[in-house]
Amino acid sequence: MASTSASPGGDNSALIPLPAGERLFGWRDHAALWLSLGVGLLVMQIGAYLVPAIGTQAAMLVIVCGSVLGAGLLAWTAKIGCDSGLSSAGLMHATYGSSFARVPVLLNIVQLIGWTTFELVVMRDGTLAIARQSAGFTGSLWPVLTTLFWGAVLLALLSGSMVKLVRKFIGRYGLPLVIASLLWLSWQFLSRANAQGFSDLWHRAGDGSMSTFSALDLVIAMPVSWLPLVADFSRHGRDGNNALRGTWLGYAVANIWCYALGLLVALTTPSTDLITALLLAQGGLLALGLILIDEVDNAYGDLYSGSVSGHSLKPGWSVRRWGMALAVLCTALALVLPMHSLEPFLLMLSSMFVPLYGVILARLAGQVDVASLVTERRVNYSAVMIWLLGVACYHLCAQLAPSWGAALPTLMLTFILARATRSSPSRLSAAV
Repeated sequence: MASTSASPGGDNSALIPLPAGERLFGWRDHAALWLSLGVGLLVMQIGAYLVPAIGTQAAMLVIVCGSVLGAGLLAWTAKIGCDSGLSSAGLMHATYGSSFARVPVLLNIVQLIGWTTFELVVMRDGTLAIARQSAGFTGSLWPVLTTLFWGAVLLALLSGSMVKLVRKFIGRYGLPLVIASLLWLSWQFLSRANAQGFSDLWHRAGDGSMSTFSALDLVIAMPVSWLPLVADFSRHGRDGNNALRGTWLGYAVANIWCYALGLLVALTTPSTDLITALLLAQGGLLALGLILIDEVDNAYGDLYSGSVSGHSLKPGWSVRRWGMALAVLCTALALVLPMHSLEPFLLMLSSMFVPLYGVILARLAGQVDVASLVTERRVNYSAVMIWLLGVACYHLCAQLAPSWGAALPTLMLTFILARATRSSPSRLSAAV
């Protein structure tokens, strides 16, 4: 993994290319990591939102197209991170200038704290649902103990090596168990759909409360939400093309599968919330438990990326120290904040990263030496203005033309503008 302490001489390891000797990931490691990160109860829940808003066939088309497109953007960013050896913070510095880049880096840390806290709440609620059904546990103390337990698990994981966690645990043990759980749940709900009349469910029409483009926006939202994190992991890869292929394949499969499973649950048990529906399935208790354990790597991924970003701002703190401090903070916040009511704020904050990465992809894709663009005390004003215009475009689209979605129009606008105004490498290096 990246150095867990400030480099000798005060070098900021988050803003310099990772040494070749520390790049160990092959395409299978990238695929295993992103297939695991792509699996989650939140993804299934959003999949359940697609019906009855749109028809079943339209929903499946949107799930496949949105997942392939969104995972492709994620994979493209992963390739840039792998080729350059830079972290996500490094890519922001290379695009926006080291003086201004601290703004999106700080915003990213804030959103990662929020999403980690939300993941802890999801894990706590899921654990309590399992405990109530299997052992009848009740009482006001259990939520606190459960939150502290998952917080302690994250602390333990963050004290070790990210590379070893991915290569030795997720790839060899965790992922096969999660895939087995998804296969079992898929079989259970497909059997239920068949008993209810699969043909009728497949041809069910939507009520029109959501447009196809809005649904596509909803599907793309999950892979796009990982854009500010992907380079922190892909920089550990040996080859950019393998990072692209592994990330694209792993995340697309996970996103399609989980969205489709959530859709299937909603079609067959429309009056039951997702966790309860999973628990009611035969063998659902064990399957949900394994998926819940896999949810830990989502929180871990948020915290690890947040710690790398934090290290870029304050290199005197190691990545490990940043990660453990953020884990303690998120655990404390999960105990006191009403996270479900704060979800709209987190989604609003996440919307800022759609145009941010539209600019990053346009400016850095194809650059031979991205690391040379990470300079000190510099602002790339054109990149900053296009990003701010993109943020405005995103929210205007959401308000004035919700049926067309917001993510894709914003990505297209920012990418086209940023590509059209991209300077040559020599001019970029001379920008002040």
